[in-house]
Amino acid sequence: MKPNLSLGKLYLIPTTLGEEGDPNDVLPQTIKRSIDFIDDYIVENEKTARKFIKNIQPQKVQATLRLSSLNKHTEVSEHSKMLQPCLEGKNVGLMSEAGCPGVADPGAVIVKLAHEKGIQVVPLVGPSSILLAIMASGMNGQSFAFNGYIPIDKAEKKTALKNLEKLSQDKNQSQIFIETPYRNNKMLEDIIQALNPSTYICVATDITLPTEFIKTMRAADWKKVKVDLHNRPTIFIIHKM
Repeated sequence: MKPNLSLGKLYLIPTTLGEEGDPNDVLPQTIKRSIDFIDDYIVENEKTARKFIKNIQPQKVQATLRLSSLNKHTEVSEHSKMLQPCLEGKNVGLMSEAGCPGVADPGAVIVKLAHEKGIQVVPLVGPSSILLAIMASGMNGQSFAFNGYIPIDKAEKKTALKNLEKLSQDKNQSQIFIETPYRNNKMLEDIIQALNPSTYICVATDITLPTEFIKTMRAADWKKVKVDLHNRPTIFIIHKM
């Protein structure tokens, strides 16, 4: 089906995974060029979005930007209004706080709505912590699953981890999940305690940043390692061979 040329497009604009380092090392020129011609944006946080845009395209006049906030407090009734510029022939940029919009990100609801309205969706190349972690883990890149957050309750968390471990063995499928950054250290402790000593665990922290740490070892070997993950964006992957 041919796109409706009278409509604007929804550009999915990846951002850096942290403020440290040079954004030119992880973002292609297409990001800069897109920001140059887009004035309407859907973002999680207006302040950080403006900072990112200024970083990538310093010549962009901030006063021309029109930003809509999309987060857990946004009413569903607001979603259609955010895409109204597209219906008026203007391009709109969708940005995540970190990484790729629509992947472990609230922007997915906007992308779905764009398809329903016949708006062309244009994904741009950029860093995804999930894919970069599986790439660097040495685990099964042919079959893997992202499970988001697992339960906080200790008993429920242990059950969830054991279930993911069994799933990884039964399906030969690497299991990926995340935790709120300030609970990362406790999460790693709980993973090590809950899983079989022979199960592989990958910890991928601060991906693409100068402080990047990525390590895959068996649970038994992780017991001998000290690493501080507190408040550092981290991806956890487990696989029982």
